[in-house]
Amino acid sequence: MVSATQYRYSDEQISAWLRGLLTIAWADGHFDPEEQEMIANVTNDLHPSQKDIVFKSITPQDLAETLGKDEHTAENFLRTAVLISIADGVYSSQEAELIYQFRDALGVKVEALESLQHTLCEVPKDTHKEGFKRENLVSPPHLEHPDLLHPMKDWLDDMDVQDPRVARFICKMIPPQCPFERDVKLFGHKIVHIPPLCKLNPLYEQLVGLRFRALSYLADDCKEDISEYI
Repeated sequence: MVSATQYRYSDEQISAWLRGLLTIAWADGHFDPEEQEMIANVTNDLHPSQKDIVFKSITPQDLAETLGKDEHTAENFLRTAVLISIADGVYSSQEAELIYQFRDALGVKVEALESLQHTLCEVPKDTHKEGFKRENLVSPPHLEHPDLLHPMKDWLDDMDVQDPRVARFICKMIPPQCPFERDVKLFGHKIVHIPPLCKLNPLYEQLVGLRFRALSYLADDCKEDISEYI
């Protein structure tokens, strides 16, 4: 069923929003083709002129100029920026630095971002060299004071979804359930080990809650068929 809900953001804003997320995803030198295809699917609603530039990086200044002065919009962009940074359980210093640059350009103060510093994982610059295994990079699993992440949890829980394109991105970015731990084998030999996402990601419950709110928005407010996301 086609949504009758008016978009909250313009095509230009959504395009800049996605470019900002892609710029962060590229920050540590690791960006899977699957992730690129997933974000490309979100551009289906954009005007053709905007589709052509989505996959180009954007400066913090250009992002801020396009998104405008609305603090609510700025914080929601930063929430999705955190989402794309921690979705694989690894929050790199390169991603963190860029998120801070976007925050400063947008002119908002988000103290909750400071708590994520305790989960930083240093990602080497040679991530594309043969033999590099990103699955071996895991953010610190145990914090000395677990409550340090509560500000970030509360901040992510405060995100409301008011645009169907942002909602669809969230539903595609966050898996519907915690993937089981498994080994990927080729010709009988283990080539990669995938730990369960919930074990990797200390903010997994917040991501699941955000996905549920996005699904509810699409189903209840936009009257969309959400079966493809379940």
